[in-house]
Amino acid sequence: MRIVTWNCNGAFRKKFEKISELNADIYVIQECEDPARANHKDYLEWSKNYFWIGDSKNKGLGLFAKNGVDLKALDWSNQYKDHSVKYFLPCRVNDHFDLVGIWAHRNNSPNFGYIGQVWKYLQVNRDKIGNTILTGDFNSNVIWDQWDRWWNHSNVIHELGEIGIESWYHRFFKEEQGKETQPTLYFRKSDQRVYHIDYLLGPNNLLSKLTHLEIGTLENWIAFSDHMPLLCDFSVPISNNQDLDTQ
Repeated sequence: MRIVTWNCNGAFRKKFEKISELNADIYVIQECEDPARANHKDYLEWSKNYFWIGDSKNKGLGLFAKNGVDLKALDWSNQYKDHSVKYFLPCRVNDHFDLVGIWAHRNNSPNFGYIGQVWKYLQVNRDKIGNTILTGDFNSNVIWDQWDRWWNHSNVIHELGEIGIESWYHRFFKEEQGKETQPTLYFRKSDQRVYHIDYLLGPNNLLSKLTHLEIGTLENWIAFSDHMPLLCDFSVPISNNQDLDTQ
C-alpha cells in the first residue's frame, strides 16, 4: 500500500492530476476544496472514495482513496474540555489499521495552535490510538519547542512513543528530530527558509512492513505548492479481499 500526504496550498482541483502521478492508494491532502462543492466535474469524479472536513468549502482536509480501499469513518472526539480542535480526520482502512489525516491548525488559539492542537487531540483519543497511522501537516518541529510548554513537539513525539507510535521518516533515514536533512516546506517557495513539518507516524507492527519512503523534490513540486509530498510504501493489503499474511 502507498500513502501520500501533501499540503497542496489550495486549488487542488487544478493539481489532483499531478499528485495522481504518484499512484497512491490513499492521499491525505491539506488545504483542498470540498469535491462536492467545487463545481469541477473531473475533480469530483476523481474523488469517488473520500472524506473531507473544513470550515470553508474552499480549504479543508481531505482523505482520498482508490476504489477497492475500504474506508470507514471513526467517531473519535475533537473536543478537549470546552474547546474543539482541528483538523483531524480519523478512519479505519480495510479493517487492518486506523489512519488519522492531520492538518494542524492555529485555530485562533494564542497558546495551543498547531502542535498544541495535536497534543489536545492526543489527550482525548490516546486510548484509541494503537494500530494507527497519523499523517499530515503538523506545522511543527522540535526546533520551535518552548521551555515553558508541556505540549511542545518533543512532548507529542514522546507521548506517541510511549504507545509505540514513531516517525517513519526518522526511523527510515536514521535522523534525529530537529536535524532532518530533507525539508518538507520551502516557506513562501524560498529555498532559503526550509523546514521539516510534515510527518507520517505509525506503530511498530506496520513500521516493520515499511519498504520505501521519500519526500518530493523542489524541482518537481515547487510550481504546485511550497510543501513537498511525503510518500511511503508498506506491505499491507490494498483491499479487503487480500490476505494480510500474504503481503
